[in-house]
Amino acid sequence: MRHHNNTRKFGREKNQRNALLKSLALSLLIKEKIKTTEAKAKELRPFVEKLVTKSKTGTLAMRRLISSRIGDNDGVDALIKEIGPKYKDRNGGYTRIIKLPRRQSDGSKMAIIEFV
Repeated sequence: MRHHNNTRKFGREKNQRNALLKSLALSLLIKEKIKTTEAKAKELRPFVEKLVTKSKTGTLAMRRLISSRIGDNDGVDALIKEIGPKYKDRNGGYTRIIKLPRRQSDGSKMAIIEFV
């Protein structure tokens, strides 16, 4: 039974998982739409939505906190200058996951995650 196991491991150690989430989040923030596996998209959604919620205030403290989470100034600027103000009046639900057909090579469930 998987009681209290709420995070997906992806067959990686903790540091590798965190690096994966950071790179996926950075790609999503810069491109605003990425294609990945369904499990990664579902794991990425709460990570990015928390960042968008923090970016709506736009304070220096939030900028530093976001920078520590994703570690790239281009992504932080995109989040605070473009994405945060766009969702100023929205109380959550900033991303959408669209399911795609399975990948041809290994049959993985694929999905597109994008900003609404």
